[in-house]
Amino acid sequence: MSHVGNELACGHCLISPPPFDRSFIPWRYQYPVDGMISRYKYNRQHKFVRPLIAGLTAHLESTFRDQTHEKPQVLIPSPMISARRRERGFNQARDIAERLGDALDIPVDAGIVRRVRKVQAQRGLSREARLQNLRGVFEVCAKVPERIAIVDDVVTTGATVRILASALRDAGAKEIQVWALARTPG
Repeated sequence: MSHVGNELACGHCLISPPPFDRSFIPWRYQYPVDGMISRYKYNRQHKFVRPLIAGLTAHLESTFRDQTHEKPQVLIPSPMISARRRERGFNQARDIAERLGDALDIPVDAGIVRRVRKVQAQRGLSREARLQNLRGVFEVCAKVPERIAIVDDVVTTGATVRILASALRDAGAKEIQVWALARTPG
């Protein structure tokens, strides 16, 4: 990680700045966090994600209490194609957003943006292939507030949040944060 002002930025973000302003992602997606998130996401074992959400909530509460950053006006969960949501039984990003929204008194709006087409599974794709795979996948369906946070479970290459943030910025968002439980190392 490198420092940009008082904040940390990865090398890739220094070379190619993302379309979002900052991210709050407290854990690396490695043992034991990866197993906790997998059990939650694929086996609906919510007890494994509770401590991760509590930790992220505490970090965000501290950030807003210290007035380091303003709270977003709305939380936008990363949309999931309806077939995958039916298969999994829930959208983990929406579930996380609702838990964070309740704890931080921030509304959640899962209707601002939707996923309009199914894409090839992202797992195993390079960053460039992920970006190409996601082109045109999101559609903004409603008015976008100026200050928003995109919520997801894991940020791997950042391709999904980059494409989603670009669509939301084009639709009027002025300040975009990314909130996730974990990011892949590197």
